[in-house]
Amino acid sequence: MPTLFDPLALGTLTLPNRILMAPLTRCRAEEGHIPGALMAEHYAQRARAGLLIAEATMVMEGNSAFWREPGIYSEAQITGWQQTTRAVHAAGGRIFLQLWHGGRACHPLLNHGQQPVGASAIAITNDEVHTPEGKKAYVVPRVLEDAELPSIVAGFKQAAIHAQKAGFDGVEVHGANGYLLDQFLRDGTNQRQNSLYGGSIANRARLLLEVIETVCEVWGHDRVGVRISPLNSFNSMQDSDPIGLVTWLAHRLNDYPLAYLHVMRRDMFQQQTGDVLTPIRANYRGILISNMGYGADEATEAIASGAIDAIAFGVPFLANLDLPARFRLGAPLNQADPTTFYSPGRAGYNDYPALSA
Repeated sequence: MPTLFDPLALGTLTLPNRILMAPLTRCRAEEGHIPGALMAEHYAQRARAGLLIAEATMVMEGNSAFWREPGIYSEAQITGWQQTTRAVHAAGGRIFLQLWHGGRACHPLLNHGQQPVGASAIAITNDEVHTPEGKKAYVVPRVLEDAELPSIVAGFKQAAIHAQKAGFDGVEVHGANGYLLDQFLRDGTNQRQNSLYGGSIANRARLLLEVIETVCEVWGHDRVGVRISPLNSFNSMQDSDPIGLVTWLAHRLNDYPLAYLHVMRRDMFQQQTGDVLTPIRANYRGILISNMGYGADEATEAIASGAIDAIAFGVPFLANLDLPARFRLGAPLNQADPTTFYSPGRAGYNDYPALSA
């Protein structure tokens, strides 16, 4: 039976263990959404993960949703990310970049007054966004016309090219958590009429699949992963039939021999419940990574049973840069400080203690 500490093949890439670091937005980029030395140190500290999946990164200018998140659309950002990839590789690690478009989760105050875009004219209502002027309500997005969507796909392709120049080992397409691709995928936010990108599951998934195809043209299928969150209600998200959606999508993704499918298994707000992993496992033939709420014991059991192939840990990796070693030794874990999740500087970012010798 496989264990957390056994190697895992992702195409031509071999991971030394199955303890992955999930993408975590931490808002530590410098002016111009440029990754700096602080971020390079952060990821290098955690290079013992089987794979690091770097945080949500803007594929196109003018789509900021977090104020200080990184981008991958400018030469300065590419150079900035090279600091991170060099540091991670020097520490013996592997790192994918998560390619992301915020869609309706963006805000005019973060984007020089530009109205955000989305699948339909429906605003996020269950939260507020951090801006230079404090927390503000989300605004109603401008609906993207079908004719505009090829430019979105092209933006993802250019970002994938830039990720290669930055030295990453692969990329993850962000199709989760209520951002643009997820807004098209789920029917709670996609209410398009008379559109090739609305109505049926096949139409709602069209944009995600087009992005996957164009990114695979750049990287090859075995260096591309995809993340989905069929139950998560974050950013006012919902779907009328999440099980039907993931069953269809899991089967369809077999057409792309991807590096992996990364599934957020729960709803962080517990508004939707259900088992999405079982139908995905039954229909998807590739590497399956799960995320949300795992401890070492449950992760060990899930991998040993064959239910999943690897676990992506978020907050535990945030507070424990040596998480694989702590799991192997049964050592206690540092507890994360939520008050520093999105604050600037090293505090709560690069200053968590490692195990003593």
